[in-house]
Amino acid sequence: MHNYPPKILLAFGETFEPEGDEFYTWLLENGYPELAALSSGIRGSREAIQWLLTNKYPHFAALDGAIDNKPQAYHWLNKHDFPLLIMLAEAVHGKPQALAWLKNNELEIFLRIAQKIRRFMGDQTFDYHKLHF
Repeated sequence: MHNYPPKILLAFGETFEPEGDEFYTWLLENGYPELAALSSGIRGSREAIQWLLTNKYPHFAALDGAIDNKPQAYHWLNKHDFPLLIMLAEAVHGKPQALAWLKNNELEIFLRIAQKIRRFMGDQTFDYHKLHF
């Protein structure tokens, strides 16, 4: 994920803001459908996660799982050597060692992304009326 230009990472982070639809569409239409799918997956789309798996982005599907605190996702990321994605998932949950690691490695842009995802997740409320069967 660190291979993306900063403006692309900033656009990805903005997809978690209330007015983020235009950034999502921009990513989708300008060669970054995997980041749009990751954003959708983090926001709850199972179809987006399946798209990531089908289109050779299993590391992003695992990142989504790690953000959801799934141990097997953390294991997969560790086994396949994705320390940045592990730290990003842990930073989303506010873990001090991850926040320090990102800062010490001059990866502040990922701190910003983690903050936006954490805020988005905190703003979500569970409504059993909206369950899809």
